[in-house]
Amino acid sequence: MSVDLLNPSTVVEYLTSKNVIQKSDNPQVEVLTGGVSNVVIAITTANQKLVLKQALAELAVSEKWEADQRRAIVEANAIELFNKLTPNQVPKLIFLDPDRFILVLERVPVGSTVWKSDLLAGVINPDIGLKLGATLASWHNYGEKSAEAKIKFMEDSLFEQLRIDPFYRFVATKNPQIEVPIRKLINELEGDKTTVVHGDFSPKNIMVATNDDIYILDFEVTHVGNPVFDLAFLTAHLLCKFFRTEDRLHAKLLANTAISFMKEYQTLRRISPSVTRHAALIALARVEGKSPVNYLSTDAQQKLQVFTKDVLASSENPSVSELFKMSAK
Repeated sequence: MSVDLLNPSTVVEYLTSKNVIQKSDNPQVEVLTGGVSNVVIAITTANQKLVLKQALAELAVSEKWEADQRRAIVEANAIELFNKLTPNQVPKLIFLDPDRFILVLERVPVGSTVWKSDLLAGVINPDIGLKLGATLASWHNYGEKSAEAKIKFMEDSLFEQLRIDPFYRFVATKNPQIEVPIRKLINELEGDKTTVVHGDFSPKNIMVATNDDIYILDFEVTHVGNPVFDLAFLTAHLLCKFFRTEDRLHAKLLANTAISFMKEYQTLRRISPSVTRHAALIALARVEGKSPVNYLSTDAQQKLQVFTKDVLASSENPSVSELFKMSAK
């Protein structure tokens, strides 16, 4: 279903009509970069700092990529859940319009930076990995035990549209020589309904405050599935940045961040040995999939492609530490 999209000229009138803000509060509007899947607008008044998101029906990428706008409703439900579990790390949901696929949430503290931007700028603190590992493990542990949460997020067509198809299947069709191992990884994801999975646990969705507190955003791919995906998704993004950098210290810090993330998670729950194979595939998809990263040089892309395809063609399951050591060769 197609709905009218909000813009800076219409958002204030819309929010005042819904009693989310008052026009007398002199709201200030700012368009934020929302990735490829949403309209994202910040609204600031005298006593509120808010972010509005409206889901797009077709994602803004070069390849055709349609996605159900109902993901805004899924995200709103997930924000409520994870804010309840970790209120200091997930902003509070303020408003949901399920008919227009719009949600409004509190904005993270001023001065917070996008972790992806920090990593690309060489600001790399492995302790962030520790915090993320502990938080993610606590979420997965809760989701595994909560029947109510599983019922709410059991519908997983959005995960198919936004992750399995554009990352796994799309890459498999391009690479018949590794199609069989990719199909096995797909089966591992589709055949597992263990816990509530974030589905987009990426540096672009993590904000870091000036005191290194973390805030986690973008829950629209939340579903009941295999927790290995969240672990692999973050690791894949760190691996892409590892291939990008030519600075030895930055490379070591990126590897240590991934290792710290996994070790901290593993203190709270088990990790599937296939996690690095999923990470290799997702990293490959960030070059050959429907939504490639824009920060890798042609040379770095080629090295990443060769490396990840070798990992996928092998029958071995390297540890995360071994994965980054192999990458450095």
